[in-house]
Amino acid sequence: MTPTRGTVHALVSAMRPAQWVKNLLIGVAPAAAGMVGDPDVERHTIAAFLCFCALASAVYLINDVRDIEADRRHPTKRHRAIPAGQLPVGLALAAAAVLAAIAFILPAFLWHPGGLYFILGLYLVNSLSYSLWLKNSVIIELGIVANGFFLRAYAGAVASHIFVSTWFLVVISFGALFLVIGKRSSELKKVGAGAARPVLSQYTPEFLHSALTMSATVVVTSYNLWAFDTSATGLSSIRHHIVPIRLTIVPVVFAVLFIMRSAEAGEGQSPEDLLLHNRVVQLLGVIWAGLLALGIYG
Repeated sequence: MTPTRGTVHALVSAMRPAQWVKNLLIGVAPAAAGMVGDPDVERHTIAAFLCFCALASAVYLINDVRDIEADRRHPTKRHRAIPAGQLPVGLALAAAAVLAAIAFILPAFLWHPGGLYFILGLYLVNSLSYSLWLKNSVIIELGIVANGFFLRAYAGAVASHIFVSTWFLVVISFGALFLVIGKRSSELKKVGAGAARPVLSQYTPEFLHSALTMSATVVVTSYNLWAFDTSATGLSSIRHHIVPIRLTIVPVVFAVLFIMRSAEAGEGQSPEDLLLHNRVVQLLGVIWAGLLALGIYG
C-alpha cells in the first residue's frame, strides 16, 4: 500500500535524502590530505556536499517525471511520490529547477570555484545521460554509475584545491565500479534478467563474477600501494604514524571480501544501504576511519 503523504512530505521523499549519504565521499580527499580542521577546507567541503545533495535530488525528480508511466507499472516504484500522484509533475519540475540553481549558485561564494563548477557540470551531464539514454547500454551503464561516485570524491579535492594522488583516483574509480558490479550481480541472482532493470538481460553471472573479481583485485592492490607509498602520491608520505595507516588495509580487504560474498549470494546492497543498514560494513568503516585518523592526525 502506498503511504499517505502531504505535498511537503511527498517532495522530500521524491528528493531521496537517503541517497545523500553517497556525498560523504566528498570528505575523503580532505581527510586523507590531513586537512580536517582547516576552516576554509571545511567550509568548501560542506558547500560541495550541499551542492551535490541539491543537484542529485534535482536529477532524481527529473528522472521520476520522465519514467512516471513505467514506474506506475512497477511493483515498488509505483509507491514513489510522483508516480503515486502525490507530487504534481509541475511542482516536481519547478523544485528540480530550484535545486539545480542552488547547486550552481553556492560555489560562487567560494574561493576560485571554477573547478567545482566543472565537476558539477560533468556530474549533471553524467546523471542525465544515464537517466535519458545510457541506463540500458550494457557495460557503459556500469561506468556511468561508477563515474558518479568518482566525481563526488574528486569534488572534495577540487573544491579546496587539494592535491590528489594517482593512487587515490585509482582506488576511488575501481572501488565505485566494484560496488556497482556487485549490485548488478546481486540483482541478477535475486530477481533474474530484466526483472529489476532491462539491462540485466545483457549480462551473465559468469561475466559479472569475472568483472567483480577484476575490480576487487584492482581495489585491493591499488589501496595497498597507496597505503605503503612514502612518496608524495602515497598515504604514508610525510606521516609520523605510518603503522596505523598501513593497518587500514585490513578493514579494506575484509570489506571487499564481505561485499563480494554478499553479491555472489544475491544479498548485495546499494552503496547507501551498505552504509546506512549493514552493521558489518559500518563496523569495518569505523575501524578504517579510526586507523586513518590515528595515522594522519594522531
